[in-house]
Amino acid sequence: MLNGLVIKSAVVLSGALISQAVAADQEGDKIPPRWYQEGLPILRFQKDAARDRGWILTRSGVLVFDFKTRQTTAHVRLPEWIWAGEEFSCLPDLALGPKGEALISSNVVPTLWRVDPVTLGVSRHELALDADTDKDVGFTGLAYSAEHAAFFAVSDFGALWRIDPLLKRAQKITLSAPIPKACGVAILAKNRFFRLCVRGPQGGWTVNLAPDQRSGYVIEQPCTSEAKRQGLQ
Repeated sequence: MLNGLVIKSAVVLSGALISQAVAADQEGDKIPPRWYQEGLPILRFQKDAARDRGWILTRSGVLVFDFKTRQTTAHVRLPEWIWAGEEFSCLPDLALGPKGEALISSNVVPTLWRVDPVTLGVSRHELALDADTDKDVGFTGLAYSAEHAAFFAVSDFGALWRIDPLLKRAQKITLSAPIPKACGVAILAKNRFFRLCVRGPQGGWTVNLAPDQRSGYVIEQPCTSEAKRQGLQ
């Protein structure tokens, strides 16, 4: 295990919390702020359908939820994890990697926490940025593209990034127009271009990426049905 304290638990999530987690899976990983303001611990949620497992990001780490038994099987602490509340920024994000691992971002620093899908060990990855090194860069949206074997991320101030699979570097993608208050990102079905959907409180944007993934053309329009399925509309 790397740098993480994993606490085994037999705690059963309440029926209401299960329903909210399932709703989050169906409707998107953006959890209404009232949920945690009222004491419910969910910030973000992802379901690993292949393993019938839920990953629940809370203010104190990640809960691992078994849908078969309806129980939490572990509480994973995230060493040195820092984040700012929604009054300051969009929330940090939780994404699944290609092997079923969970990746957790900070919304204030360019660092990712990886939770191994087998051991539940935690590793911390500080990313080297190729731009905006004078800013407080965090990631408020994170998604994995199997086609590119890379993660794509957005920052609250509207920047789009490509993160290599070894979690060492984040390369900024030049956009044709700013995306204010970016709070989430999803991979869209491809036509001529590789497409991303970015969500924010002011609406949704489609980003058509160039073949080299170094630039993207931003279209301000409602997200497509595919994005809605992924919970970003």
